[in-house]
Amino acid sequence: MKTCLSSILFFALFSFGTIAVGQDAKSLVDKGFKLTQSGDYEAALSAFDEAIALDSEFMDSYVRRAFVFSVLKDYEKAVSDYTKVIELNPKFVQAYISRGSAFNKLNKFETAMGDFNMAIEIDPKNSEAYNNRGWSKKGLGDKDGACQDWKTSKKMGNEEAKIILKNNQC
Repeated sequence: MKTCLSSILFFALFSFGTIAVGQDAKSLVDKGFKLTQSGDYEAALSAFDEAIALDSEFMDSYVRRAFVFSVLKDYEKAVSDYTKVIELNPKFVQAYISRGSAFNKLNKFETAMGDFNMAIEIDPKNSEAYNNRGWSKKGLGDKDGACQDWKTSKKMGNEEAKIILKNNQC
């Protein structure tokens, strides 16, 4: 009987401890988000790092940290975090779009196109994916393909695509 009670007690403490860690990670991500909004990116990164140390499976930590890395133009680190997000949730369209955008900034247009293609496969009506894939195609020298993607994006209601089409003489 004593062994059974200690096993139950251990399970209860372990379970509640895991829940508390998840809540702590969320609080740190919330803190990091507020710091991001105020422009204190280094402190925000520290908060996200702490959250990840507490719960390495809490996806929001990576999403928010990747955003800050992008703002700081550290696209390699952003790619790494978005890759982790995709590992945690392979159907998260925005992670593919954001990682593809980071690849575009690194002039890795072929790789970026793979991400935009995946985003379109998951969500065929995502105008942002078409819009950004257009930039990849332009980077690869495929102006006609870029214009086609921007036209598709425009038809889906993307206001930015209208300006891009005009500026790129499509």
